[in-house]
Amino acid sequence: MTPKALRWLYLFIGCLCTGLGVLGAFLPVLPTTPFLLLALWSFSNSSPRLHTWLYHHPRYGKSLQAWSENGAISLRVKTIAVAAMAFSVVVLYLVTENAMIVSIHLGILLLVALYILTRPTL
Repeated sequence: MTPKALRWLYLFIGCLCTGLGVLGAFLPVLPTTPFLLLALWSFSNSSPRLHTWLYHHPRYGKSLQAWSENGAISLRVKTIAVAAMAFSVVVLYLVTENAMIVSIHLGILLLVALYILTRPTL
């Protein structure tokens, strides 16, 4: 793939992820931060102007800067993430009542929660 085509691909991915991230701010089932982090990375490879815009955005910039510079997550976000994971385990159990599926889900979420909780706090 040529450098120009790769740049356009990164630009497309960045725009798509920014849109999904903003949409995720309004829809509870769609995460915001992972999409914006991917958009930030994509823009860093395609558009310095859009990278700077997203990195210094009034609403999302502080969280993106904290993650990029220190790998830090705010206490509020950590609390919401872990609570949502716990809630999803309960809902899955009530919907499936399959101990194997719930156990696998719980194991994965425990690892994710451990990762989130061991990141520096803002």
